[in-house]
Amino acid sequence: MKYNNIISAKFISRPNRFVANVKIDGKVTAVHVKNTGRCRELLLPDSTVYLEDFTNNPRNRKLMYDLIAVEKGNLLINMDSQAPNKVVREALENGIIRLPEMESLTLIRPETVYCDSRFDFYIEDEKGRKGFVEVKGVTLENDGIAAFPDAPTERGVKHINELIKAKNSGYNAYILFVVQMSGMKYLIPNDETHKAFGDAMRLADSCGVHVLAYECAVEPESLDIVGKISVKL
Repeated sequence: MKYNNIISAKFISRPNRFVANVKIDGKVTAVHVKNTGRCRELLLPDSTVYLEDFTNNPRNRKLMYDLIAVEKGNLLINMDSQAPNKVVREALENGIIRLPEMESLTLIRPETVYCDSRFDFYIEDEKGRKGFVEVKGVTLENDGIAAFPDAPTERGVKHINELIKAKNSGYNAYILFVVQMSGMKYLIPNDETHKAFGDAMRLADSCGVHVLAYECAVEPESLDIVGKISVKL
């Protein structure tokens, strides 16, 4: 996926989940943060961030910039929470992501309700097999190891439990982690932050739900899924 009109800035502060103060060419400006998570390890004072500039196409916007990526040491991390679903759909359509137990997909339908959850994708393949895919964006890393979640997520636990139900009802089921950075060794559940989520991942894996992780090539103006990495449960 591509962004338009990217500029760099320096992060100053984040007064709330949706807004950050940054410095653009020496001027302090409020920008929209496209990630409502904590991101405390990413948004540090004076870190370099990348913004999508809408000043020439303001529409009905209150803030003219979206914060989409941040530098963390030698890493460039995309932190746009809307991006993972977009790049997964692209990768499913172009065959970069090949799902176990499924062949060529004939249907990829977003935002599909099953029981008490709304999964990111409902899929069917050429042999009539059906499945659900739940996508999780990953921005947390430590020493080259990606981890999820970066904050407790009861909603995430619920999604996994519903995927287990779907699997037990005859659907194929997938938890797909999009690592919004490159060069990671593998992905782990962040048990220290939310052990219940890690326990749900391990239970899902034992029940036949596929737990997958893919990393991305990240540029200030683009994000693309490039390859699978291992998951250590």
